[in-house]
Amino acid sequence: MPAETADGAMTAPTETAVETRGLEPVPDGERTGRVRELVPTWVAANISVLLLTMGAGLVILNGLNIWQVLVVAIAAPVISYGLVGLISIAGKRGGAPGMALSRAVFGQRGNLFPGALIWVARWGWETINAVSGAYAVLTVLDLLFGIRSNTPLIVLTLLLFVGCTFVVSGLGINALRVCSTWSTYLFGGFSVLVLGYLLFTTDWSDVFDKPAGSTAMMIAGIGTIAAGGISWVPSGPDFTRYLPRTASSRGMVGATIGGAGVVVLPMVLMGAVMAVGTPDLATAQDPVSFIGELLPIWLAVPYLLIALIGMLLINSMSMYSAGFTAQTLGIKVPRAWAVSVNAVISLVFGFLLMVVATSFFGSFISFLTLLAVAFSAWIGVFGVDMLRRRTYDGPALLDTTPTSAYWYRGGFAWQAMTAWALALVTGLLFTKVDWFGGPLASTWIGQNGLGWVTGIVTSGVLYAVLPRTAPVEPAPAPAEGGSPVETLSN
Repeated sequence: MPAETADGAMTAPTETAVETRGLEPVPDGERTGRVRELVPTWVAANISVLLLTMGAGLVILNGLNIWQVLVVAIAAPVISYGLVGLISIAGKRGGAPGMALSRAVFGQRGNLFPGALIWVARWGWETINAVSGAYAVLTVLDLLFGIRSNTPLIVLTLLLFVGCTFVVSGLGINALRVCSTWSTYLFGGFSVLVLGYLLFTTDWSDVFDKPAGSTAMMIAGIGTIAAGGISWVPSGPDFTRYLPRTASSRGMVGATIGGAGVVVLPMVLMGAVMAVGTPDLATAQDPVSFIGELLPIWLAVPYLLIALIGMLLINSMSMYSAGFTAQTLGIKVPRAWAVSVNAVISLVFGFLLMVVATSFFGSFISFLTLLAVAFSAWIGVFGVDMLRRRTYDGPALLDTTPTSAYWYRGGFAWQAMTAWALALVTGLLFTKVDWFGGPLASTWIGQNGLGWVTGIVTSGVLYAVLPRTAPVEPAPAPAEGGSPVETLSN
């Protein structure tokens, strides 16, 4: 097996059960992935009972009716995972992880700033999923054996969940593909059973008689549901770097949206329907135990166990990408060990959220809102750069010295850094959460929860109009069977 160096480089990697490749681009000869493999990947990234809680929140907190929830459940994955799919095209062009490709945009030193922010944001996302997974285990123990939750048991379940996450994410892309495929089949089958149960047990007159809420709350709801997808945007190239250069860009975007949408749509709608019979669902401290109250035990237990696998996969995918981000920040360990940092952090924060915090859902929504803003500034800059660029210099991505073509001026691409910083501040000005409110949060943009949109637009426009300093680019590598310059239609 080839050895991986501390900075993510390695020599002559081969296909093994445990992925050993780090930041270095995947050679064309090893790009054996297929576009259709993206479908189970993004299905697995959304197998979370938190979507039920968020669907309930659209009804209870946002005051929406079932038809408005349907609009939100369709629009949110199209918008957010449309962005994921578009940015993931960079993965097949450069064959490297997203935050490694980001060095070409921000400079070797400049990339440390958005990279650090995205890495820290992943701590929160992994903490939320670790807590949800621990609650799922606790609920199953209660349903089957009558074991009630207590502090030692909370610590034990967190350790179990995070430990399994560490193992799967450490194995790499091949393990994630296999687990994603099987969890897709299992979760899909049991979701059909849950849908059937709800169909025959729900008082549908209460569901359809609910009055409509405001348009502002519906727009804000789209942003809330979309925030989860937006958090995956910088990771999109991580899962497409094994695709050949000739892979269909349109197919990649479609597979990404389809994989996410096939889970998000029914889960959000199910949560909205469940909220009719359980109005306190959206504000519960425990976002999982309600399943045991609404479903019979023969259905609740296997459904929770499969959802637990899904949440483990979500965290594994997040930690998988976080390992690459840690390497781009200069942490001198192989990717498989870089994820251990996030594992420890999610344990600590998870314990605090389960034992100390008083409102899980409030903390969750606040986190999602800020997460979307933090990622949006990077999305605008990187997206505009993708419109200008068709190739990446592999050796320059790994060269962190002044000899790199992506060193720019002192290691910084000041145009990208300026656009990113100003967009981040602008997005926060229009954002309001439980414990933070920007001075412009009371405007129409702020009231509609569009601070993250402001971030994308601001960073994209600024980066597009600022003068560009072009690095020394390599000659485009010939694509197999076609031109190296591709468009969305190919």
